[in-house]
Amino acid sequence: MTATASAPRRARDPRSGIRRGETLAGWVFTLPVIVLLGVFLLVPVLMALWVSVSDWGGRGSPFSGAVNFVGLQNYANVMTGDGLAARDFGISMRNNAWYVLLVVPLQTALSLFLALLVNGAILRGRGFFRTAFYFPSVTASVAITVLWLFLFNPLGVVNAILAVVGIDGPNWFSDPRGIFHVILSGLGLREGPAVLTENGFIAVSWWNWMSGPSVAMSAFIMMAVFTTSGTFMLLFLAALQNIGPEIQEAAMVDGANAWQRFWRVTLPQLRPALFTVLTLGLIGCWQVFEQIYTGTRGTPAKTTLTPAYLSYDASFLDQDWGEGAAIAFILFAIIVLFTLLQRWVLRERPVSRRRARQYELPARPATATPATVAATQVPSPPDPSQAPRGADDWQNGAQR
Repeated sequence: MTATASAPRRARDPRSGIRRGETLAGWVFTLPVIVLLGVFLLVPVLMALWVSVSDWGGRGSPFSGAVNFVGLQNYANVMTGDGLAARDFGISMRNNAWYVLLVVPLQTALSLFLALLVNGAILRGRGFFRTAFYFPSVTASVAITVLWLFLFNPLGVVNAILAVVGIDGPNWFSDPRGIFHVILSGLGLREGPAVLTENGFIAVSWWNWMSGPSVAMSAFIMMAVFTTSGTFMLLFLAALQNIGPEIQEAAMVDGANAWQRFWRVTLPQLRPALFTVLTLGLIGCWQVFEQIYTGTRGTPAKTTLTPAYLSYDASFLDQDWGEGAAIAFILFAIIVLFTLLQRWVLRERPVSRRRARQYELPARPATATPATVAATQVPSPPDPSQAPRGADDWQNGAQR
């Protein structure tokens, strides 16, 4: 007989279930990534935070003795001041707000439509269409921007197509007029009421806030929808393929039509993917920079100026690094705020009582055993006509 000696097992931590030594190995493997993120991400962010509350001018070290702490002065200059910095920041916020308001819903709706289209069994050549729809997303944004400048040139393809249907196309990237102001001017309203022109927010009147995106920014909006819908289509497509066909079949058996199946069955199953698409779209729209830098650099009349480009302009061109860093952190706070708001809106909600009653089954009567029935029955009073007869009764009956 040969005895086999088993290797001693490492003791486990009863709280975490990890063997002794595995924790150290995990930290060793992740240490290079932690060091890289700390050196190239965390440290620059902390340095930028210090720059935003200092008067550093871009020369020398921001931690030298010549640099002074100014508190929130840089934030006040761009948020509440009356100078050019506050006005430029207000204009950039207006431009970017309209950009987000139009791009995020349009790209989400278009990407969901494309995902439903290529996921259906009716469409032939689905592999080709998936590649074609996704191709603009893998193309460099600089190349797409240059292509867009040619397409929307006054003598370009877009205006040529509009001329075929009798429309005189605008000079896209040189027209600073807001779309809504153009529409109102066509209706005869060229000046806003005093309550809108004399009051405003961040050094921009409410009348200018309501002007809508400029004609130049509208071209960038169409470019953003064109280039990002393919990426988000893949996210929706992956979520659609995780929905089992038996769910759709059950809805068809219950008599639901195509719209009811989409609205009541498919769309609720896509909530995690919808949250991801909206979050990524929101972040990308607030951080738009390279299209503006390559295309117009804020022109015409600053109607394509965005906070991201304004931060670059204030820091690298005007050498006002404090205000540039302040704009960057304000933009970061806006993105975090909208992401949290979006998460709250798309949260899982409990089913209301009114809707829950629609799915309740009627209560079934409990099956009663004979013993239970006998125990619950109340005895009825005896009937005199049915009472048993005694001896006297028999004798009286015999005499009769």
